[in-house]
Amino acid sequence: MTEPMTETPTMWRHRNDSSGLAAPRPFIRVYTGPGTLDTLAASYERLLGTERDMWFTYPEKGLSLAVVGAFLLIEGTEETLAPFRAVDGTLLVDSAQAYLTRLAAEGGEITEPLTKVPTGSGFTARHRDGTVIEYVEHRPTEEGL
Repeated sequence: MTEPMTETPTMWRHRNDSSGLAAPRPFIRVYTGPGTLDTLAASYERLLGTERDMWFTYPEKGLSLAVVGAFLLIEGTEETLAPFRAVDGTLLVDSAQAYLTRLAAEGGEITEPLTKVPTGSGFTARHRDGTVIEYVEHRPTEEGL
């Protein structure tokens, strides 16, 4: 397991491109307060017996995020986390556009349009059953991260 990081890097991922995913990778969201992400990530690493494989900041939204196994850990203030708490989960997919098309065909409602995010692009949709899911695709940054 890795030691808690003393400073959150802008972007760090084991795999920076999800275009080759054979199936979506689901993430269970866990929200945490300011200054607690390192400790929480280390705790999940010990619990799951696996190392984190993503770590990035989302300055425009006032968030820092880490992924350990199937858990997406999201650090922020109550104010910055509030809009994200209404989302039931996140799916990492090979192509956000392909899922936008599929959701339209299935009667899903796009609640947040496809936009650029620090890791690539994504959107949020309400499925016909009311479930709200964020769909994201990862692509390398200009720096190759």
